Amino acid sequence: MSEADSSGSDPDGREHVRRIPDIISLVKDSYGELRPAERRVADVVLNDVRYAVDASNAALAQRAGVSEPTVTRFCRAIGCEGVRDFKLKLAQSLVVGALYLDTSPATTSDNDMPFWNAVFGEARRALQEAERQLDPAQLEKAAELIARARQVTVFGLGGSSSALAQETQYRLFRYGITVNAQCDPYLMRMTASTLKPGDLVIAISATGRTREVIEAVELAKHYRANSIGVTAPDTDLARACDVRLTVAVPEYPDTLKPTASRYAFLAMIDLMAVAAAYKLDGSARETVRRIKYNAQIHRTGKEMEPLGD
Repeated sequence: MSEADSSGSDPDGREHVRRIPDIISLVKDSYGELRPAERRVADVVLNDVRYAVDASNAALAQRAGVSEPTVTRFCRAIGCEGVRDFKLKLAQSLVVGALYLDTSPATTSDNDMPFWNAVFGEARRALQEAERQLDPAQLEKAAELIARARQVTVFGLGGSSSALAQETQYRLFRYGITVNAQCDPYLMRMTASTLKPGDLVIAISATGRTREVIEAVELAKHYRANSIGVTAPDTDLARACDVRLTVAVPEYPDTLKPTASRYAFLAMIDLMAVAAAYKLDGSARETVRRIKYNAQIHRTGKEMEPLGD
């Protein structure tokens, strides 16, 4: 059994699959150490990975202008047992990363910036989808839970979700809500273990499949904390939460462009925060006033002067 297709279980019984070796990166990283003839084989592979997966040993050798034994030596030089092992790993690497090997340009705009329309157009579409899909009744329930929560903990794991969790904290504390964001899986579990009835978890995940976040939510619910999911519809995280703020935003196939779904999630977070603020009303306005007052003093270095007659 090869490393790429072997599987087993962790000591706690969880199934896991061993990591598929990224053979494309190995070819690129080993390029400078290869012999000149082997580099010609590497050039053929990197220029057309799909061709290299399907081509015979003889065809690869002919296109590279080398002998068939040179192709075998190339495969062994980058750590494979032979041509068959190399092509198996190359096919697996292609399945995982085919989208990122596509170098076709995005649609060109009037200003000759091919990414212009993709970024602005996808942002607009994401906001439209959020407005269309978001359930106002669920938003109302979320605002009610936030407004009456003893404390709020926000869970988000990974690049986008971690940033969104921090943004949720920044949105809510301005209204006098006791809130903290946790973006480490162990701290999520530890924090969930401390929660009590009347506390609230807001869990953020674009996929709704992040196991550590789902488990932290389930642990918090075990201790009778309430939960809000900001995630994709019909996912494990959505089903685990009491209130579901969900949106699905198909992504434009440009791997260099940031994901557009975060615009939809930011809109949901803003709506949720403002709705909670309206529930709190007077106390939220007073907290915002205090923040603005002291921020102004910090910026100017002096007390606010009274208005003249």
